[in-house]
Amino acid sequence: MGRGTLRIYLGAAPGVGKTYAMLSEAHRRVERGTDCVVAFVNHHGRPRTEALLHGLEQVRRSEITDGPDRSTGTGSPHSTGTGSADSAGSGAAPSTGAGPAHSARSEMDVDAVLERAPAVALVDELAHTNLPGARNAKRWQDVEELLRAGIDVISTVNIQHLESLGDVVESITGVRQQETVPDEVVRRADQIELVDMSPQALRRRLAHGNICRPDELDAALSNYFRPGNLTALRELALLWTADRADEYLQKYRGEHGIRTTWQARERIVVGLTGGPEGRTLIRRASRMAAKGSGSEILAVYIARSDGLTAASPKELAVQRTLVEDVGGTFHHVIGDDVPAALLEFARGVNATQIVLGSSRRKTWQYIYGPGVGATVARESGPDLDVHIVTHGEVAKGRGLPIARGARLGRARIISGWLVGVVGPVLLSLLLRSLESGPGLANDVLLFLFLTVAAALLGGLRPALASAAVGSMLLNYWFTPPTHTLTVQDPENFVAIVIFFAVAVAVSSVVDLAARRTHQAARLRAESEILSFLAGSVLRGETALDALLERVRETFAMESVALLERTSDVDPWTCAGSVGPAPVARPDDADVDMPVGDNMALALSGRVLPAEDRRVLGAFAAQAAVVLDRQRLVWEAEQARRLAEGNRIRTALLAAVSHDLRTPLAGIKAAVSSLRSDDVAWSEEDEAELLAGIEDGADRLDHLVGNLLDMSRLQTGTVTPLIREIDLDEVVPMALGGVPEGSVELDIPETLPMVAVDPGLLERVVANVVENAVKYGPAGERIAVAASALGERVELRVTDRGRGVPDEAKERIFEPFQRYGDAPRGAGVGLGLAVSRGFAEAMGGTLDAEDTPGGGLTMVLTLTAAPGRPRGEAALPAEATS
Repeated sequence: MGRGTLRIYLGAAPGVGKTYAMLSEAHRRVERGTDCVVAFVNHHGRPRTEALLHGLEQVRRSEITDGPDRSTGTGSPHSTGTGSADSAGSGAAPSTGAGPAHSARSEMDVDAVLERAPAVALVDELAHTNLPGARNAKRWQDVEELLRAGIDVISTVNIQHLESLGDVVESITGVRQQETVPDEVVRRADQIELVDMSPQALRRRLAHGNICRPDELDAALSNYFRPGNLTALRELALLWTADRADEYLQKYRGEHGIRTTWQARERIVVGLTGGPEGRTLIRRASRMAAKGSGSEILAVYIARSDGLTAASPKELAVQRTLVEDVGGTFHHVIGDDVPAALLEFARGVNATQIVLGSSRRKTWQYIYGPGVGATVARESGPDLDVHIVTHGEVAKGRGLPIARGARLGRARIISGWLVGVVGPVLLSLLLRSLESGPGLANDVLLFLFLTVAAALLGGLRPALASAAVGSMLLNYWFTPPTHTLTVQDPENFVAIVIFFAVAVAVSSVVDLAARRTHQAARLRAESEILSFLAGSVLRGETALDALLERVRETFAMESVALLERTSDVDPWTCAGSVGPAPVARPDDADVDMPVGDNMALALSGRVLPAEDRRVLGAFAAQAAVVLDRQRLVWEAEQARRLAEGNRIRTALLAAVSHDLRTPLAGIKAAVSSLRSDDVAWSEEDEAELLAGIEDGADRLDHLVGNLLDMSRLQTGTVTPLIREIDLDEVVPMALGGVPEGSVELDIPETLPMVAVDPGLLERVVANVVENAVKYGPAGERIAVAASALGERVELRVTDRGRGVPDEAKERIFEPFQRYGDAPRGAGVGLGLAVSRGFAEAMGGTLDAEDTPGGGLTMVLTLTAAPGRPRGEAALPAEATS
């Protein structure tokens, strides 16, 4: 039996109609005679969705008892997902969590569905987390079992539950998704259908009561269902779906060998030469892409496969950064025929536009050909738009010629031989066809011009051949007696000899100048690279991968690896690499450059000429320096941590020697007094001394507890035991250490439960409240109030003291810090540091804010438990996660 197919209805937000669309599709299939059943569907008490369940066969569910019924499902009323809100999925009213009874909740029964073996199964909420004791931890794992059994599955999921978008959704909504599904599970779906709805329409549905209860409406509209949130989530869903459709398109084009461009999406390819005009081209492409949503920018640099590349590594690095800053991608391609390679790349990525810069050639340089821009425009065809952008470097000549030594391209050499050998023959035929020729002197000059042209194009050998062929043709056709190789007039003989000598001399000079030009270009390229490497040393750059990437681009290699070993007998290890399939040993590389005895830079792709190895050696030395610098940075970080630990230990010793001594001295004095036989203490005096001993012991216990807690935080041994609890069960217990009546407590009954470690939370609240009472004005009550926002619960401790300046708000959370004129013995300055550490260990935060009108407010942010609140909810049922 083959694998079943998966169809997913993808929504941008809760309430857009995913489940409704899935049930409607099921009815259509049932009407066509398809065996379709409901494996698990949550209608969340919505009448229209519940009505669609009628007429569909529903497979039994498995009942799971999950302990005291504190919530109605695995989702939180302040979350934003599609996880179950009432786990039974029947739309029953949620439990208030008041009683300790155990609740039996239901999950999809995979065995029952497999036993029923339908053709199609409906499974709602793909990202749902199953209850403890279920067959699988996640519902998508249940779906995988059904698919392997050959059952087609139709499911639903919201965009915010994709694992890769968790951070993005949290930055938009302020809500961290607790239930996620791997992107690959959704991408493997055979069909993905986007269920779309505008933010305004969705908010109207919400206001009409089609999504949540009336008592949830105000909180939902003002929190998760704000227009900005919905618009951003909708854009995420549209873009993700577009990317998925693009994957299908690329796969189809590859399977069918389609090379023509299908303009389904704007993709702009920017051709870079490594010159300064590249920045202008990238910015122009960015402006073009901004005119159409979803446009992509792909910058490509095409390097020739011989010798050092023509680009400045420094300029290429700047342009790579600029491309990434505008949201594009940088690509490095090797190809001797630049126009062909550029067009091949553009068609391979299904590009719709190519952006090139106007040529930097001078006018006379067009004798070598029409240039890249003109060639690409001519051969692009009707499916690619080519934009030629003007810039400040037009007609100024190439800033860095291609440094290939004295080697010329094959096309140049062939052109030189054609001009040097075929050119004189054609010129002879042309001159012979004229009734009255220009005369021998002019004929000699014309042949000399061809010889010089052959030297410019092909070098010395075509020029010498041109001089020899020209001399013979001048003698045979234009020197009396014609049609013979003899010369009757000595003056003509002298003219031919001088022509040959001048042609050879001019050819030699031209060829020498060309060689010197190429050598200068190579030296300029080398100096540019060496200058860049020296600058990177001075700047202290420590990115090894970036340096290896520059090596790959500079020498047009496929892969580069930095290998090292500890001794001559140990195996090689890779310290860093770029490119596909880097080699594991220097012996396997096309080029290897030793760096000392136990390190080597290994390159794969082609064999480098000898003149390039000098620059490669500089790169190899710089790579070794960068690697050493990275290790030194790591060692410096380790040393910094050790120094920080020593600083804390030093401060701890100071705290022990000063702050712990005060209560110890008080206890010792009281005990000594009680043990004294010289004084007869009254009962009141004894009670006072015993109270002093107890107070000193309490202070010692508090100080030692904070010191131990700080030690646990420093060593990373704090392991919170997270469970769901109400704030009003913990906060009152934390107020036992402050005077009665000094705190005004406000915790609403409708506040959701929080997922915390009760013991750690009590310590945090106790430290913060005691600190507020200590530094607040005498007789002024401290306000402790709690409120809910989305998936977060905030506990605010407000005092009316003199407050803390902005520059000191973070410093007060550092260990052994006491702001202002706190007296010695008032503590070791660990309370707030420990409190923040415990809060972060529980997944929360602790921050300081100014109190309006003066004072300081400590804001403790906690994560709401994944369950229904005791009272009203802030979001509709489907929005739970």
